Amino acid sequence: MKRPVKEKVAVSSKIYIFVAVQILRKIAFPISWIYGMVVRLRNYAFDQEWFRSKTFETPTICVGNLSVGGTGKTPMIEFLIDALQDSYKLAVLSRGYKRKSTGFVLANKKSTVADLGDEPFQIYRKFPGVTVAVDADRQNGIARLEDTVAPGMVLLDDAYQHRKVKAGLYILLTAYEKLYVDDQYLPTGDLRDSRQEAQRAHLIVVTKCPLDLSLEDRERIRKRLKPKTYQDVLFSYLAYAEELTGPEGLRPLSFFKENITLVTGIANPKPLLRYLNDQQLVYEHLQFSDHHFFTEKELRKLNGKAKIITTEKDYVRLAGKVKNLYYLPIRHRFFEEQGTFLVAEIHRFMKRYS
Repeated sequence: MKRPVKEKVAVSSKIYIFVAVQILRKIAFPISWIYGMVVRLRNYAFDQEWFRSKTFETPTICVGNLSVGGTGKTPMIEFLIDALQDSYKLAVLSRGYKRKSTGFVLANKKSTVADLGDEPFQIYRKFPGVTVAVDADRQNGIARLEDTVAPGMVLLDDAYQHRKVKAGLYILLTAYEKLYVDDQYLPTGDLRDSRQEAQRAHLIVVTKCPLDLSLEDRERIRKRLKPKTYQDVLFSYLAYAEELTGPEGLRPLSFFKENITLVTGIANPKPLLRYLNDQQLVYEHLQFSDHHFFTEKELRKLNGKAKIITTEKDYVRLAGKVKNLYYLPIRHRFFEEQGTFLVAEIHRFMKRYS
């Protein structure tokens, strides 16, 4: 199916930008070497207890990665909430990236995206019965949660590299298309932490896998990751909803036949693009940086579009500001019974506290 000319022009421009960025990243390799040395020294200081990590009485599970963005942390947190909220009094603590507030903020009915950040706001909006808080200081955040709501479990969102808190269970995510063993330090690559820190994980989840990933391919990836004897490697994929959510409720994809604009402000839109292309949708793609807050000029441009498809994370930043707006929900799904195994491991972990 032919794509509109304007999309071809946009794609060509993106290719030139992508090539330029890759060249700059290669040139910046000396900076990556210095960055990596600083990261390794910092971790060594924590390992030697020159810097102290704090352990809390509340069972704490950390979900994170070694790279910047794009591994599916928020869908994983939502998977865990969905599976655990009937068994435990949950609290989710996030940094609240790019929020306009500071310090510790406990989500409530009056909270906005600006107060919490897009991902914590999305979680609170979807799971109103779960406590959601944001604080860049994770020690202070957990202490405040213990004082105010006394949760039975704290889920730390994107805190793998925040070693001032020592979690009881670590779940490390790595994207299928860019495993941490293939990555390099920032700015040449996307690693913000040392590959060696993967050894702190209890569970490693390879996310965003293709649906047809074979057992042989999984075993090949497992060998490349070289897990320790105490680590399990699981494999998951993103499952997209068959209907989009919008101002008139649910709409099937067949409703979107023409004049479609896709708007993404996420780290890695490739899986979504692949899914929409498989559905043979023809669309114009407007791509923004991760967690992008839209300007008034950009909002006026978007309001001139006939039908807009976006992600749920982008939707919470655009809702009420843009008309004809729809989002496509996603969920983590695991191969075979690995999701059940993950939840069972958490229940076993919680038995230590009973």
